[in-house]
Amino acid sequence: MKITILGCGTSTGVPMVGCDCPVCASDNPRDSRTRASLLVCYNDHTVLVDTSTDLREQALRHAIRRIDAVLFSHAHADHVNGIDDLRGFHFIHKEIIPCFASRETIETLQSGFSYIFNEHEGSGYTPLLAAHEINSPFELFGQSIIPIPLQHGLTSSLGYRIGNFAYLTDCSAIPDTSFELLQGLELLVIDGLRWAEHPFHFNISGAIAAARQLNAPRTVLTHLTHQIAYSERVKLPFGIELAYDGMEFYLQ
Repeated sequence: MKITILGCGTSTGVPMVGCDCPVCASDNPRDSRTRASLLVCYNDHTVLVDTSTDLREQALRHAIRRIDAVLFSHAHADHVNGIDDLRGFHFIHKEIIPCFASRETIETLQSGFSYIFNEHEGSGYTPLLAAHEINSPFELFGQSIIPIPLQHGLTSSLGYRIGNFAYLTDCSAIPDTSFELLQGLELLVIDGLRWAEHPFHFNISGAIAAARQLNAPRTVLTHLTHQIAYSERVKLPFGIELAYDGMEFYLQ
């Protein structure tokens, strides 16, 4: 299984529009962060987690030729507003792509992007996605996918466990019942927004505490703001890393 962090930035991306702080002005390519999304390749299939605002740029950068399924974490703009960029894949393979999400996320997507899911007479648009509501583990291309309920401030989101890998973006707490689903991980990628606390996201110390609870041997912090320079990774304890766009992992 190959895992690629397509984007590790927060909702504004880095550099942030209008900002000339040291991170936004940095010439270190690892300080340049597109909006958070993930690509997982296994069993000759390609699964995308979230259609970030920067999906087109990410797909071109990584020469993605096909998307076989999409997993949505939640319906906030930075995680879904690139959904229209799936049209290019549809134009080539002419297949409706299955997507998986909570009922709340599906309802929001179908309301805001109805043309993606429904054919409107005379519009010329054909459906691009077929929505599947999930609330328990399911099989996708021969691999078990476990949705992980998460707290995201006053709302909720879904993380995903695939084999011994878990992706938990946009979360401020992990319910006890979800901790039970996350035992025995080899790799954890988790929201670690910034050093300072935030009401809707783990900060770095919160993410580290969660990783310690899970006893994950390797933890990578994603959804990073412009308040964290990649050079600050030296401050992190052993086994904790900062993500960067294009970071890759290979797991059994």
